[in-house]
Amino acid sequence: LLDRETIEGRLDAVERLVDQPMVRADIRDALKRMSDLERLVSRCAAGLANPRDLAALRSSLQALPSLEPPLLRVGVGKLQEIRELLGDHGETARALSRALVEDPPATLREGGIIREGHDLELDKLRELNKGGKSYIAGLETRERQRSGISTLKVGFNSVFGYYLEVSKLHSDKVPGDYVRKQTTANAERYITAELKDQEARVLGAEEKAISLETDLFGRLRLMVAERARPLLETARALAELDALSALAETAVRRGYVRPELTEEDALLIEGGRHPVVEAANVGFVPNDTKLGDEVRLVVLTGPNMAGKSTFLRQIALIQLMAQIGSFVPARSAKLGLADRIFARIGAKDELALGQSTFMVEMVESANILNHANPRSLVILDEVGRGTSTFDGMAIAQAMVEHLAGIGAKTLFATHYHQLNALASELTGVANFRVAVEEVADEVIWTHRVVPGGADRSYGIHVARMAGVPSPVLRRATDILRDLEKTEPPKPALTQKRLQLSLFEAEEPEVVGALRDLDVDRLTPMDALRTLDDFKRRYS
Repeated sequence: LLDRETIEGRLDAVERLVDQPMVRADIRDALKRMSDLERLVSRCAAGLANPRDLAALRSSLQALPSLEPPLLRVGVGKLQEIRELLGDHGETARALSRALVEDPPATLREGGIIREGHDLELDKLRELNKGGKSYIAGLETRERQRSGISTLKVGFNSVFGYYLEVSKLHSDKVPGDYVRKQTTANAERYITAELKDQEARVLGAEEKAISLETDLFGRLRLMVAERARPLLETARALAELDALSALAETAVRRGYVRPELTEEDALLIEGGRHPVVEAANVGFVPNDTKLGDEVRLVVLTGPNMAGKSTFLRQIALIQLMAQIGSFVPARSAKLGLADRIFARIGAKDELALGQSTFMVEMVESANILNHANPRSLVILDEVGRGTSTFDGMAIAQAMVEHLAGIGAKTLFATHYHQLNALASELTGVANFRVAVEEVADEVIWTHRVVPGGADRSYGIHVARMAGVPSPVLRRATDILRDLEKTEPPKPALTQKRLQLSLFEAEEPEVVGALRDLDVDRLTPMDALRTLDDFKRRYS
């Protein structure tokens, strides 16, 4: 959300639910008895609802009045608006209760959907069907006595309906009025005129009953569809209440605080935490963040696995949570509204689009650079790592300079430690690092973000933790020492440094010596001797 008044309204509602645990519990209990009202009503409107959908709608509407008492106790602001939007759907709930059985089947084909006593004609058909089935069940006993075949039984299949089954062992005892219909491996199946007459009555009644039930169910579904508009308004109000109560419940369980929204373009967080990571990590280390008029862009350096990416994500999540009207995981948070949150974190290729990992990274970075403004929050993680070192560092530095010029609140995590030099060259740029401690050749990740830039990445230590073989680690250590001796790190080449190299304040000695020469009076031999002298003195 970008409207401060709307956000504050949500925060007020969450705060009321946080402060009144009994009210919150009553609301949560009532909501648990409700299904997804919007889905159920939409299925009715589309003519797709099945019997269990209407039963779920009935149960939800029956539970709706239980929200009235707790909402009355906190009924101001947003929560009062929600209470008024819940509406009165008692008539719909009663109509569904009168018509539907308590636990209907999933499909219309099974029948048994409409409650007994709801429709007189349906009750008569059911009684006829029930009586016919009882008659057929009694027929089995009578035919056993008449034929003397104790194993005779009445069966049914969908091909030719009811039949009398006699084992082949007793086929010679079959009465003369039996008509053979089917022979199986071990038995003969017969029908009689009496059996077919009862079958017609039973199946006719059953078919008519299912047809009538289908019609009655269709009317119920149409009734709901005709009342879809007010029901959907209630569904939206319930969804908002569910979200607000869930935000309040989470805030209480995890110790979140209400963020302070300010007109200032600032991001001040004390003891910020990642809401997802801390849920799985008991020992999560909180960190502070301060972005405002003095510092607009932070260059964040530090070792692999130290927590740079987690820190970046938690800042974006805290800003996002605040702007949906949620409490945030921090000791305190004072935030200006961000018009957009831009993130470039992680790397993967897009094979379907023919884009490499680096191309995807650049496409996403281009979107950020083209659309970020001073009201935006930007988090960038390891930009430029997908190409050569010099190309990557050049791109990363140029992006930092561009974002610093825009004035967007930015956190830029990188392993290019040379970028630390930008803090002394660019206004509003500061260096921070994720601190580590070295104890007896072991690295301890503190996960604390502190001022100042890092000068090491501890990649070999991470490789050791990952199980890379010892010979490879020893060789990597030797190579690293050689590289550090032969190619010491160079500071970033900023625009200011470029200008100083071309127009140095102190003129080099050789330039002064050349200026003092009287070239008009120099003979060719004198010129050669002067050049030789310059070579000895300045080369």
